[in-house]
Amino acid sequence: MDSSHNPAKNTSTISDEKVSPQHINYAEQGMELKAMYSSLDEKQIPTLLFEKNPHLWVSDPQQVNDISQRLGWISLPDYYLEHAAEIIEFASQIKNEGYTYAVLLGMGGSSLCSEVARETFGSVEGYPQLFVLDNTEPDAIVDLEDKIELEKTLFIAASKSGNTAETLSFFQYFYQQLEKKNHKNPGDHFIAITDEGTPLVKIAEQHKFRKVFINPSDLGGRYSVLSAFGLVPMALMGIDIIELLNSARQMELSCKAVPSAMNPGISLGVILGIAQRHGRDKVTFILSSSISSFGLWVEQLIAESTGKEGHGLIPVSGETPGQPGVYGKDRIFIYMFLSTDHNGDDTAKVESLEKAGHPIVRIELPDKLALGGEFYRWEIATAIAGIIMNINPFDQPNVEESKKNTNQLLADWVKDGAFKKSAPLLQTGDISIYAGKKVESLASGKYNTAGDLVNSFTTQAKPDDYIAFLPYFMLTSSREEILQNWRHHLRDELKVATTLLNGPRYLHSTGQLHKGGPDTGLFILLMGDDEESLPIPESKFGFDILHQAQALGDFRSLDEKGRRVIRIHLGKDIDAGLNQLYQSVYNKHHIS
Repeated sequence: MDSSHNPAKNTSTISDEKVSPQHINYAEQGMELKAMYSSLDEKQIPTLLFEKNPHLWVSDPQQVNDISQRLGWISLPDYYLEHAAEIIEFASQIKNEGYTYAVLLGMGGSSLCSEVARETFGSVEGYPQLFVLDNTEPDAIVDLEDKIELEKTLFIAASKSGNTAETLSFFQYFYQQLEKKNHKNPGDHFIAITDEGTPLVKIAEQHKFRKVFINPSDLGGRYSVLSAFGLVPMALMGIDIIELLNSARQMELSCKAVPSAMNPGISLGVILGIAQRHGRDKVTFILSSSISSFGLWVEQLIAESTGKEGHGLIPVSGETPGQPGVYGKDRIFIYMFLSTDHNGDDTAKVESLEKAGHPIVRIELPDKLALGGEFYRWEIATAIAGIIMNINPFDQPNVEESKKNTNQLLADWVKDGAFKKSAPLLQTGDISIYAGKKVESLASGKYNTAGDLVNSFTTQAKPDDYIAFLPYFMLTSSREEILQNWRHHLRDELKVATTLLNGPRYLHSTGQLHKGGPDTGLFILLMGDDEESLPIPESKFGFDILHQAQALGDFRSLDEKGRRVIRIHLGKDIDAGLNQLYQSVYNKHHIS
């Protein structure tokens, strides 16, 4: 390993031929970075971390005990290199039996690693095509059904706790669909990935699943990418999980007991923690095209781990790089790229950002399988950032709030047959807009159009704020294009960071940051009517009601937390409503 530091420019490069090189340029805080490296080394952090010492983060006995049961991810590369053969053998069996499709049923950390693998690698010829279902919207479920043949599909029910409501509802639905086709044993089409002794284990036994993968229980969902939750779906696609794990193992060796300044994981965590201390808490990812979906996984890792106690790193993924003038001093940029991609435009923009004084971290990957090392690097970095930020990166104290509100809304619906309605702040055509208590001042305004009201809301953003788009509908290419254009216009005009997170997916991860992190977010929750009404077997409500309750429950949670939030109901025709809304905002801003 070679580590070099240029004191004149306050830059450092960590280069190890066995891991992807990392280059850091943070001129503003170069001396503080060096001091922190020395402090961590004096406290023996690079050694104690790999001894799984929970006292690195907390001193409270209960929290120490909790964290001690959440550090298994540190040794996962070794563990699964020893157990990979079982996974690979199973994947070969499924391939040889002629399965054409595999569908991952899961939420949060149980699903996002599969989505990254699906978008990054795709399936090897002859192996099943992988789909991920983490959306309770009936349209999303119907759309998936149209793409697969049930008799040729293996369903993967993935839940660490074994009682994730969405996962179990998906399972019940597709199990019943197979029963309707008079399949002798629908359980042949299901496997489970879960912890030992969970309700899902019992369900798998009762319904004669063909296999249950028991995952190590000493790690949280967002740190599970290098466990069965990530590796089983990858192997089913034909991905070389041995090489992926070897990449992670090499990163582990490059971090274990290595001084902080030369340590690829710890040095990254230090720069994230120091940046947050100085107000640069918008961790903005610029990812080359081949690995762009990595942002889906890393944003949930960072947001759920650090977004608590009024603090947090806000990951920003999916923004097209702009000119330096559209960014404030709340940004730190992570430029991750595959060396074989055509990165000229992005590289030029990153160089201009660097010249403008923004801190930059560059990570160059030789190939896609090097993502194994990146998963591990970012887990180490997030854990180290937690030490510097003085927070526990392994709990999620606010995630349950939206779940409780959703369950209460569902109970009310079962009792009354409808959700309680409130008066919208504005209704125009099929569009209705509701506002949380924190932005009640909007009620005093006079608005001719929906765009007037929405623009009045977004212009409340201050320089260090961010605007989060939270659509509760399937993101078709046309819908995503509108929302991406909208967020870029807001970034360029207001000089604030923007995020785009699909519900209910984000509830199990980034939702923690929204409720527990800094009060710097402005939230635009978008939803529509669910035209389909798919029943959930053994339930008093269908997917349409569950989906609506999740959106309404999160709006209530954000409102109760005193966050600045509006909810926009687009009516029955989501595409028409979204277009109408965007055009209304467009006209107000005279966007060309």
